[in-house]
Amino acid sequence: FTTSDPRDSRSTLYCSDVVKMIDAPVLHVNGDDPEAVVLATQMALDFRMEFRKDVVVDIICFRKLGHNEQDTPALTQPLMYRKIAQHPGTRKLYADKLAAQGFDANLG
Repeated sequence: FTTSDPRDSRSTLYCSDVVKMIDAPVLHVNGDDPEAVVLATQMALDFRMEFRKDVVVDIICFRKLGHNEQDTPALTQPLMYRKIAQHPGTRKLYADKLAAQGFDANLG
């Protein structure tokens, strides 16, 4: 089976809400923005080193192919996976962003 609908699998809006019981900060970050993920991770590491307390980075993203290649999530969640099929993917989004900034992908 594919991922359960969050309304069926937990009683809170975010999977990270459980962290509230230890009063740790949670950084929610868009997985389609690699630079934001790096920044959030660096902020979390800096926080951990400075205050010696837990911190959570919640990367908002999805599995394009479900849990594994044998999984067919389009059967159990057709509307969501119809939208996901139209998504260009993080690699393409980031490559387009870099190209728009004048970076040449062929420089290696």
